[in-house]
Amino acid sequence: MESQKISGTQSPGDGRGSSVADFIRDFLRLESSSGILLVIAAILAMVAVNSPLVPFYDALLSVPVEIRVADFAIAKPLLLWINDGLMAIFFFLIGLEVKREVLVGELSDPARVTLPIIAAVGGMAAPAAIYAFINWNDPVAMRGWAIPSATDIAFALGVLALLGSRVPHSLKLFLMTLAVVDDLGAIIIIAIFYTSDLSLLSLTVACAAVVMLFLMNRRGVLGIAPYLLVGLVLWAAVLKSGVHATLAGVLIAMFVPYKKLPGESLTQLERIEHDLHPAVVYGILPVFAFANTGVPLAGIGLDSLFHPVPLGIAAGLFLGNQLGIFSLSWLAVKLGIAKLPAGATWVQLYGVGMLCGIGFTMSLFISSLAFGQGDQSSIPVDDRLGILVGTLLSAVGGYVLLRFTSKSPNQGINNTKP
Repeated sequence: MESQKISGTQSPGDGRGSSVADFIRDFLRLESSSGILLVIAAILAMVAVNSPLVPFYDALLSVPVEIRVADFAIAKPLLLWINDGLMAIFFFLIGLEVKREVLVGELSDPARVTLPIIAAVGGMAAPAAIYAFINWNDPVAMRGWAIPSATDIAFALGVLALLGSRVPHSLKLFLMTLAVVDDLGAIIIIAIFYTSDLSLLSLTVACAAVVMLFLMNRRGVLGIAPYLLVGLVLWAAVLKSGVHATLAGVLIAMFVPYKKLPGESLTQLERIEHDLHPAVVYGILPVFAFANTGVPLAGIGLDSLFHPVPLGIAAGLFLGNQLGIFSLSWLAVKLGIAKLPAGATWVQLYGVGMLCGIGFTMSLFISSLAFGQGDQSSIPVDDRLGILVGTLLSAVGGYVLLRFTSKSPNQGINNTKP
């Protein structure tokens, strides 16, 4: 743009380049941009798997990647590096957000956090109960009970952002806080229920790394490099221990100092969160979605969707979240334990509860832990079908309900007194 001012002319090529750059900047400013990218990544994966590109898609995700230091080696296909490595960074960001919220954010105010916590319990318990009811007689299928309990915060907030000022800000805070609590629940569920055979040696190394992180935090170490170096050791140890490696990301985040360096406006935790957020929502999550949402549609009919596993997931996501969140929220407000978000109606709260059925990335992640993926799946049907259907129903249903029951701030102006 500066060169155009100096020359006083603008070539067609410069105009196109400027328009593309402006479009990208405007797109990234949208609150819904991360959710849109997730949808695009999922569509690309579906196209790849259901076209002649499928051999290239499978070959890409099967590329062997190995890191070796002397006798210590980590050798996995690219898909597992995405799910175990990149998603550890995602959980690291979640850990940073949770710590900040507990110290100075929404989770630091008991009066504002009571309703989202109670709602989150309903949003985790009801979907799991619906899934368990449908799959009770199948012990293999029961491994997926936690899949519909997860909420994809980026996707849900993206849909809510499409409604703009029609939805009061208090409801956006309600959804954000509920999603943070939901993420905490998912972390606990993964740690307890999706842990394989444990290696005592690796757990010992992991515990030593945690102690080192604790000591650095207590002694006031503010440099980020030492935390990341010890954190890398912790991640490798947890990966080898049998506990899922993504939990290492949360542990590292808990010890990142919430203190400012001299002359800095942000704390170290806030600075890392600020720098990492774009890479996660615009890079890691779309890559994860592309790698995990490729569902072959050949031979899929209503019988596939009505198989107990995908049916339980879809019903849990779509029905379980809205019913669990709304019923416990209504009960808490009626008992005087909590208050309805300022400016919000019961119908709007129900619509937000429906949006919490958008599981997508978090549900896909738990699904990969419960059943494996693709040819490695332990069930005869693709569970990802239930995730996609439940997420789609929740996104469309929540948006339509909120769109037609929430008035724009400009509506009703003639009814107000000057």
